[in-house]
Amino acid sequence: MLQDLRAKTSGLIAKIILGAIVVAFSFFGIESYFIGRTDTFVARIGDKEISQQEFRTRFDEFRQQQLQRTNGAIDARIFDQPDIKRRILDQMIDEQVLLNANEKYGIAIPADRLREEISSIPAFQRDGAFDAALYRARLSAQGMTPNAFAERVAEELAAREIPVDVASSAFATDKEVDELLRLRGQLRDFSFVTLTAPEPASTEIPEQELTEFYEAHQQDYMNPELVALEYVEVNAQDLAVQLVADEATLKDRYEKEKFRFVTTEQRLASHILIKVQGDGGPDEQKKALEAAEAVSARIKAGEDFAELAKTESADLGSRALGGDLGWMDKGMTDPAFEEALYALEKGQVSDPVLSSEGYHIIEVRDIRPGAARSFEEVREELASEYAESERERAYNELSGRLIDLSYEDSTSLAPAAAELGLKVEKTELFSRSGGSGLAGNPEVVRAAFSDPVLLQGNNSDQVELGPNHMAVVRVSEHKPATPKPMAEVKDQVEQRVIAERVSKQAQERADELFARLEKGESLPALAQELTLEVQDQQGIGRSAVNVDQALVSAAFALPRPAGGKSEFSLVTLGGDSFALLELKGVTDADPAAADQPTREAARNTIKQANADAAAREFVAALRAGMEIEISEERW
Repeated sequence: MLQDLRAKTSGLIAKIILGAIVVAFSFFGIESYFIGRTDTFVARIGDKEISQQEFRTRFDEFRQQQLQRTNGAIDARIFDQPDIKRRILDQMIDEQVLLNANEKYGIAIPADRLREEISSIPAFQRDGAFDAALYRARLSAQGMTPNAFAERVAEELAAREIPVDVASSAFATDKEVDELLRLRGQLRDFSFVTLTAPEPASTEIPEQELTEFYEAHQQDYMNPELVALEYVEVNAQDLAVQLVADEATLKDRYEKEKFRFVTTEQRLASHILIKVQGDGGPDEQKKALEAAEAVSARIKAGEDFAELAKTESADLGSRALGGDLGWMDKGMTDPAFEEALYALEKGQVSDPVLSSEGYHIIEVRDIRPGAARSFEEVREELASEYAESERERAYNELSGRLIDLSYEDSTSLAPAAAELGLKVEKTELFSRSGGSGLAGNPEVVRAAFSDPVLLQGNNSDQVELGPNHMAVVRVSEHKPATPKPMAEVKDQVEQRVIAERVSKQAQERADELFARLEKGESLPALAQELTLEVQDQQGIGRSAVNVDQALVSAAFALPRPAGGKSEFSLVTLGGDSFALLELKGVTDADPAAADQPTREAARNTIKQANADAAAREFVAALRAGMEIEISEERW
């Protein structure tokens, strides 16, 4: 579900719906900008700024998504890499650059498209259909109005308009299609000789050499650093709370939240849109109004509304449907449009109504009255919500108090556990690769080996173990990494020294033989000298599955043979094995032999590549034309 929400509005709706579970998407707003003389921005794009808080919010969101995608099986230290942070910041800069361009070019999202986008969000649907009461309730829970939410969704959609429009201009010529088909279906003929790993020249290793190797590579022969933890854990599922509400409590909750169970009046509407052309000046508005009034007069004269919409409406989304907008709720469209819509009776048609898009002529085809679900109908739903909220309330109170107490005395967990009636548990010793039980959680391991916990001896911050499940940990025992004695690892050292000798011998022999090939000796002659077999491969394609992929990749990386001369490559096969490869011939595919679906698939591949490149280049050009200041020290 989280990924579906993210795909819809890049995090904004996840904020609205899931609150603290997914970090807020806020880079469009200005409410987190700080007023003052001290600069706090991470980046400034023209006169717009990306604040530290906005950057941290986006970075935390990225971090959480990666942890969810890998189910926590990722080294948290990767998020400290500067290039990761810079990549996130560059994305935010690109988005702001596009928003600035939207303002400059006056790009706006049509109301019907915005309405469709919001209506299609699963979090606002009940039984697969948009539920206006649920929509308003979830927005209200986050302190947002439908208009404010719609504005933010519109801004995000607008940020995608320019790249999509630029990408849509991409095309592929027949020549490009032919070239792709010619190369993609290309076949190559080659021969190769496999050079297996040689036997070691000697397995006798002097003690002095072993000792020197051990000392030079001692970091490879260490007992791992180990820690054991004390921890206090809080899990909502284990809390003893009153989960059954009495009738009075449920009825009181019903009265307070009655709006959630009310379905507002809906209207089945159609419209005809007459856009204002040019820059929207008085003359253009007058012309649009005259055109709209002319259409309105034709409707009053008896012409069919749906047929006129198909020929006269500028709304591409509804025109083919005869102007049909479907069932509409309050709070989902332009205020002027909505006011006119709800002023009409069933079967009536409005006079032209001006909105940000142009002039609308609106028809109400049907009206669905609002209705309220009774207390008896929603009692079980209220009871379930009460139980969940009580458990969550108890969890929040207990976990919040635990965090406070663990900060008040950061040298011990015992006082916090004693005050809250919790038990201090212990883990076995474990390494940075984790252990069993609680120590198998990557977030616990990360906290245990963090500087504040390991080096400074403090209690950890809150460690999230799952939904409404957390712990605070501290190190109770620490064993630094120590070198393993030479006697313990002597056999390993010997094997490694021998393996490195063999690897060196194999590489030197392969390099020597390849050099002879390049000087003009033939592959068959070398094979005969080495008593090895030359293996021939004819008509091998790029995706051949019956040939070692390393050989195929090497063959296709070589230039086309010219002048009757072969091309050669030294191929690493792994396990200290190599291959001497001779490319003898190249046969291009015949583009004319490709059927139409294959050609169309190739054309689409090229168009997509060209579209991606065009969109990137356009954003880069926008960036180049703007003054951008980045403050890396504020990351």
